[in-house]
Amino acid sequence: MTNPNQNTNKAENADKFASFNAKIKETYSKMNDDDVKLYDGKRDQFFAKLQEKQNVSKEDGERKMKELEQTCGCSSTTNNENSSIVKVA
Repeated sequence: MTNPNQNTNKAENADKFASFNAKIKETYSKMNDDDVKLYDGKRDQFFAKLQEKQNVSKEDGERKMKELEQTCGCSSTTNNENSSIVKVA
């Protein structure tokens, strides 16, 4: 039998993840959904798109993304740039 709390946690995590993606798009309006999805797993490609579309350096982008992670309750789980790095708390 499914634990109702587990379903609630999944829903909360999905809401936080959606909120995080919305914050990225709000901050970087020229980034589309596919670009934003690159942040979770293909970070180098994400920052290349960010530089191309928004004229933001990788260093500035990394700094701003860390701020966005903190505001949404997300956190980095690893420093490996090509792995899934965003974990919704």
